[in-house]
Amino acid sequence: MVSRHSSDTPIPLWRDERFIRWGLQTLVLAVVIGVMGIMVVNMNRNLQQLGRQFDYTFLKNQSGFNIGEHILPYSPDDTYGWALWVGYVNTLRLILVGFVATTGVGILAGIASFSDNWLIRRLNLIYVEIVRNTPLLLQLFFWYLVVFFGLSDGSGVRRLAGIVYISKKGLYLPWPANTVSTWVAIVSVFLLAFIAYYIWRWNLRQMEQFGRPSGIPRLLLWGIGAIALLLLSVGLNWSFPFLSNDKLIIGGVRISLEYAAMLSGLTFYTGAFIAEIVRAGIQSVSKGQWEAARSLGLKTSAAMRLVVLPQALRVIIPSLNGQYMHLAKNSSLALAIGYPDIIATGQTTQNQTGRAVEIVLLWAVTYLTMNLLISLVMNRLNQSVQIQER
Repeated sequence: MVSRHSSDTPIPLWRDERFIRWGLQTLVLAVVIGVMGIMVVNMNRNLQQLGRQFDYTFLKNQSGFNIGEHILPYSPDDTYGWALWVGYVNTLRLILVGFVATTGVGILAGIASFSDNWLIRRLNLIYVEIVRNTPLLLQLFFWYLVVFFGLSDGSGVRRLAGIVYISKKGLYLPWPANTVSTWVAIVSVFLLAFIAYYIWRWNLRQMEQFGRPSGIPRLLLWGIGAIALLLLSVGLNWSFPFLSNDKLIIGGVRISLEYAAMLSGLTFYTGAFIAEIVRAGIQSVSKGQWEAARSLGLKTSAAMRLVVLPQALRVIIPSLNGQYMHLAKNSSLALAIGYPDIIATGQTTQNQTGRAVEIVLLWAVTYLTMNLLISLVMNRLNQSVQIQER
């Protein structure tokens, strides 16, 4: 008996899984486009009622307001566009330095969780638990109002650690002088770092081939480290702040209390989360690796640095991506303590021009672009530390 439905009979569209899948996606896309279209039409209607239209021509107008802290040259005679760019550079200055500082704090705190010293472990636990369970905005107020304004004592000048001064005007730190010899020393340090890296890699290959490191590269690395330390201490021509007879602080570099509070708050807040990521990454390495390292005579610090951490990076780096993106987005809280980032300059521009829609979209595109770049870089870094299968 022959079946009426052969295998060559076409499947009806309403039963075809491919049609259903693509149809649902097309429907969702149409709904999204429709909602966005309604929002755009509504926005244009409201702007027309106010006698305005959506454009960014106002960025060419004179700003007329001052920015309290800036790296780039700026005056109230500059345009709104340049004012926003100055605020964006202030944001980048905070975020990039924050990446370096919070990574160092997070790694140290994560490793401290495995310290043999009971006091260090407990202090690290207290730090992580308090910081992770209190709001960032509260911590920013603490750093700004309690720590830095408390140290500045509200008036006068206070000297800290012999080489640091703090007052209501800012925090004064030692800084390399802007001379030709300083730049030569900086370039030399980077070159020495590259040379040391390749010597270290060559020494690792020697260990893999012969089972023991070569003595000469180790001596070279110690020599390169000594030269680099000499260049950093002497070659940079450090300028130290000092108090003149007129009660003015001269020399060094000044950073505002707002910037110092924002950087400290972001660093220690994000560092507490990174510490937990590092701790989890280290715990993901099997105990057999610890035992193998100790059987070779390595101390705990050497085993952590040479055996455990390189393997833990495959677990740590993917989670770091999210924390770096959170740090970039949390930098927008700088408005709360008066640091002139792109949010603060944008708000002032919005108040003067009434261009709320344009400024909000500019903020959104700015932070979206930064986070996409962070994600791209971290994904590439993650690929470089993964095990390459043959």
